[in-house]
Amino acid sequence: MKTTAYIGIGSNVGDKVKNCWEAIRQLQATPGIEVSKTSSLYYTEPVGYENQDWFINCAVEIKTSLSPREVFLRCKEIEKGMGRTYLIPWGPRIIDLDLLFYNDLILKEADLEIPHPRLHERGFVLIPLAELNPTWIHPIFKKTVLELRQELKDFHEVKPYQGKNMAS
Repeated sequence: MKTTAYIGIGSNVGDKVKNCWEAIRQLQATPGIEVSKTSSLYYTEPVGYENQDWFINCAVEIKTSLSPREVFLRCKEIEKGMGRTYLIPWGPRIIDLDLLFYNDLILKEADLEIPHPRLHERGFVLIPLAELNPTWIHPIFKKTVLELRQELKDFHEVKPYQGKNMAS
């Protein structure tokens, strides 16, 4: 049986749109992962470390036969393969892949928390997620993604990306 999971994707270094599409391509090419839906791209103001370029963000829905740990490790492999470095917390990055939900699993380990611990605070995550599945229930808060988005207190800008919105 395949599990539904959601992954947030972002880039603010180099060709940001190309980086996001490359990460999606690599996810799709992973045995045991099928990218079933992709949100629109969004142009988003940085959160946390703000002295950096704006991001391109999106989210994908996947169907997977992999475990949460395997999906997480695959995301880290893609980041590393694309040149991701960790110099500044929340700093510039060529690619960022976050496992947001894995069915209704609640998991807290040293390096992996599901649902992602800050997704309910971030417009750049909730807006693409609400586009993909507004009725998805957050297993801790027992609210839909759309309800969380409506309650959002994050005032960082998230705008629809006006450039080319499809893989080339």
